[in-house]
Amino acid sequence: MKEIRLSRLELQIMDVLWGREEASIREIQESFPKAKIPAYATVQTTVYRLEAKKAVRRTRKVGNFHLFSAIVSREATEHRMLEDLLALFGGQSRPVMAHLIEAGKLTLDDVEFAEKTLKSMQKKGKK
Repeated sequence: MKEIRLSRLELQIMDVLWGREEASIREIQESFPKAKIPAYATVQTTVYRLEAKKAVRRTRKVGNFHLFSAIVSREATEHRMLEDLLALFGGQSRPVMAHLIEAGKLTLDDVEFAEKTLKSMQKKGKK
């Protein structure tokens, strides 16, 4: 599958579509927080860009509008974004972890979860 890079607005739109089976452009626009609702034309243009990137597709037409659904999964997108982030740090996770700790974004529960996951992967023979 081709790797798709998404902008912040595209990710927000994808988040709406990941949470629903399908949505119209108006429904996507109305799902934004009231203080930050982009113009309808902005959402429409962005959805069409996502369609061109093959991240979304038109599922059906109802009256005079189309419904769209996500083609790429949240998991695949998150994986790609994390790979891009690690690439910025030369593939090293320690600087990322240090920043998360300093920013207060990484808790002891997170560390315990990571430790359990690593031990589980080690038992399964994965890196």
